[in-house]
Amino acid sequence: MPRADDDTWDLASSVGATATGVAVGRALASRGASPLINDPFAEPLVRAVGVDFFTRLASGELNPAEVDDNGEFGMQRMRDMMAVRTRFFDDFFVEAANRGIRQAVILASGLDARAYRLPWPAGTVVYEIDQPRVIEFKTGTLAELGATPTADRRSVAVDLRHDWPTALRGAGLDPTEPTAWSAEGLLPFLPPDAQDRLLDNITALSAAGSRLATENLPDAARSVPMMAERMREVVERWRAHGLDVDMTDLWYEGDRSDVVDYLNTHGWAATVTNATDLFAAHGLSIEPDDDNDAAMFGSLGYVTAVRS
Repeated sequence: MPRADDDTWDLASSVGATATGVAVGRALASRGASPLINDPFAEPLVRAVGVDFFTRLASGELNPAEVDDNGEFGMQRMRDMMAVRTRFFDDFFVEAANRGIRQAVILASGLDARAYRLPWPAGTVVYEIDQPRVIEFKTGTLAELGATPTADRRSVAVDLRHDWPTALRGAGLDPTEPTAWSAEGLLPFLPPDAQDRLLDNITALSAAGSRLATENLPDAARSVPMMAERMREVVERWRAHGLDVDMTDLWYEGDRSDVVDYLNTHGWAATVTNATDLFAAHGLSIEPDDDNDAAMFGSLGYVTAVRS
């Protein structure tokens, strides 16, 4: 179903369902002898959401290879992508903490459990921003699981298309102190102008020395439609195995700012690591299905930026 400016969701519908799918990827990526990540909360959170297809995948009842029907673009690739992506953002927050930053903001936090599983230094405050129903569900579920945050976790239940800076300051963020920000898997879900506003708001709230981690698709006008088409193909395969959630037409297409260029001209020093190189650094590879696939993933970059 196409997006609307005022759409909302829980974790079993629309954009929220993609957060649950990402948690499935983290659950799968946490298995094995030497996993890149360890997210013990991913599988129980997926179970609690209650989408049967995702539950069976996260628990191992469904084999990702069978679900993908031998297609390269699907849950097997998502598992590897979530391993690499999650490790990138984990390492980002750990490094920021090692540099003395004691405020962290996770934008569109979904089923992210970093406030519970990362070794935050004493005195760290972790702010999680997402839709009210998403925040309420995760907070309640983790409490029922007996999970205890490893930092001072503060949830901010607000849509990122609304006045989230005021809500964040109201929750205690101090804009005069450095902050570590993550916008993970978020930007394509925002209209192009909303992406610019998000980055502008982050900049306005960031003292010198603040850090930001996100992703970048330099040729978004071409890459986002290709990603959307791939997702439609994947969802059709998954429907044959019981998926009953509409996860198509969720990304906003059109020209949008190159994140690295935008940050570098708005008071940040940004660098980017190509996804292919990041995969290789962890002993993994992206095998493209075709030229479009190669172009799409070849342009994907993981960005870190420091506020000047």
